[in-house]
Amino acid sequence: MTSRTVDEALGAAVFFKCENFQRTGSFKFRGALNAVSSLEPESRARGVIAFSSGNHAQAVALAARLLGTDATIVMPTDAPASKMAATLGYGARVVTYDRYRENREDIARRLADERGATVIPPFDHPAVIAGQGTAAAELIGEAGSLDALFVCLGGGGLLSGSALAAKALSPGCKVYGVEPAAGNDGQLSFRQGSIVRIEVPTTIADGAQTQALGQHTFDIIRRDVADIFTASDAELIDCMRFFVTRMKIVVEPTGCLGFAGARGLGRSLAGRRVGIIISGGNVDDRRLTDLFDV
Repeated sequence: MTSRTVDEALGAAVFFKCENFQRTGSFKFRGALNAVSSLEPESRARGVIAFSSGNHAQAVALAARLLGTDATIVMPTDAPASKMAATLGYGARVVTYDRYRENREDIARRLADERGATVIPPFDHPAVIAGQGTAAAELIGEAGSLDALFVCLGGGGLLSGSALAAKALSPGCKVYGVEPAAGNDGQLSFRQGSIVRIEVPTTIADGAQTQALGQHTFDIIRRDVADIFTASDAELIDCMRFFVTRMKIVVEPTGCLGFAGARGLGRSLAGRRVGIIISGGNVDDRRLTDLFDV
């Protein structure tokens, strides 16, 4: 999608890749389907385990259903209701945990050991990264070469995959990650040159409440990403409101990070061809109205 209002504000030609229209409502379906389909038949038959606040949960649940295997998803008790309902609706079993007191990876590993299942992590996995990168590949394939690409950043699966795609298909494109200001572990890691781990950040961008980048994702980001910016919750709400009122699309807070980052640079993008990945649209209607009332 494009927006004349955005083009005029930035002085740029801006192209939005709308993964809020993707199956399960986010880009996560790309990596999940690629990872589950890459398993050997014997491993796939024993089922898969995932841990996620919602979008990866839904993606793995649907991928497992389509490929004829069982999925168990470890989700936080405060996951958005719509994401929880969708995950269950796709046929997965859900195990809940307290994100502020329990470790979801430990729970997933225990369940996998008990059942002989395979863990499909939300970002730090080569097949997941490769799958997520197809979003940027499709954007470049349709819009043409880009000068800049803005991508939301949580654990780094989408950003690292997008950086690989841009490097191959639009070598002159500078790729930027954007994460919540309250959870800037990626920015700190990028500046320091090693992975920085933080406490669970308090932000409305629930899809980016990660504590650290993965080793696979960090290695790619450090090598192929130009910079990492942050956006406040207030900026994300303003972007959500713009999408609803001007572009007539629903975007979740995390999905607004890329746009918020581009807006923050303003007219410094003038004259450039800019890509922005809208990562997803899974937000409860009540949550949406509550945020707009802030």
